[in-house]
Parts: sequence; C-alpha cells; structure tokens
Amino acid sequence: MAGISSLWQDDYWLLVMQLYMRKPVGLKRMYSRQMVDLSIELHLPPSFIYEKMFDLRNGATPFLSSLMQRYKDNPRRLRADAAKVRSMMGFSSASAFYDGVEVKETFEKDFRQIPHCEPLTPVALILVLDLYFRLTPITMVASTPEVEELARLIGVKARVVEDVLNVYQILDPYLNRQEFMVTPLLQPCQQIWQRYGNGSIEQLAALAAQLRDYYA
Repeated sequence: MAGISSLWQDDYWLLVMQLYMRKPVGLKRMYSRQMVDLSIELHLPPSFIYEKMFDLRNGATPFLSSLMQRYKDNPRRLRADAAKVRSMMGFSSASAFYDGVEVKETFEKDFRQIPHCEPLTPVALILVLDLYFRLTPITMVASTPEVEELARLIGVKARVVEDVLNVYQILDPYLNRQEFMVTPLLQPCQQIWQRYGNGSIEQLAALAAQLRDYYA
C-alpha cells in the first residue's frame, strides 16, 4: 500500500468528500459504480479510496475534521473547489492530459470490456466464477434461475453466462474434460481462473458479494 500512497495528493480529499456528500450522504460501498469511477479517475484502487472515505467520515485527523467543517454545509463551495482540482489535474480532458504519458493500469482493467467479448468485463467473469462453484454441471444452463438472475444483473443474455460456465468447466482440473474449445472467452476466463479458481471459495464469494454492488 506504500506505493499506492505515493500517488495520493491532499487535493483529492475534496473529490472523496464530494462523493461522500452525494445523497444518501455517507460512506459509499467499496465497489459501487460511483466509487469505482472515482478510483479509475484517480488511478487508485477502490479499497484505498474506501479507506480514505472512512477516515474522512471519522475525522481521523484534525485536518480532516476541519475540512469537513468547512464544506459540509456549503455544497456550492465544495462543488466549485472540486471542479478546480479536476481542472488543474487535467481530469476534465483526460485523453489530452494523458496523451504521451504511460499510465500503468492495474485494477482498472477489471472494469473494462474484454475485446471481442463485449460487454463482458473481468469483473463479470469473477461473478460467473463465483456462480460456477455454487452450481453443478447439469445446472450450468441458461434456464437455471441463478444463471438468469446473474445475466440480468450484469446486463447480458443468459446464454452468455452459460457460455462462460462452459469454459470454466473446460478449465476445471477436477472435471478433467479432454475437450478443445475455440472461443475468445478462453484466455480471459483462464486469467480469472488462475487468479481465483484455485484459491479459497469463501474469499471468492466475499469478493463477488462486494463486486455485485457495481451493478446495483
């Protein structure tokens, strides 16, 4: 986290506060779309932004208490000063600001659409993998209620979720299926399986529960 902290600037407190003050006022869920959008904007992970918002809410330092007192009853000032921060950082024209600058993306990629698999994202594949461990192979079909529910949540057809589940069956060493599949889903599903498929199912389930907030 030390490397991430070096990317933080105190001006960002205004952007975190602006999100905090959005109705309903208060601490936002870590993977809510608004939190993720701000994280991508600042190139800082949602967990880091969440910790900052938690500190802001609790007035963890005299500086934060003073900052909250200054802006909590003056949304116009907060809006203007937050806009100034974005303007100074070039966030109002991000493509121009980052032109010619190499930005190393990490967590951001999980929320971007997978080429040739649109509109799926790695986050969506994580949710499907969590579902995979909750079903049996015979129920990994589009007509299963859990498959239909997840498809609605992530905004795809149930058949697409079924296709991803089929790829995970090929990748699952416990099933030992000697099948060959040609699909653009194979590589991105392999990457998600390598990250989460051999780990703790409980930890995957906890992560998936948080990531569902992004689609709420």
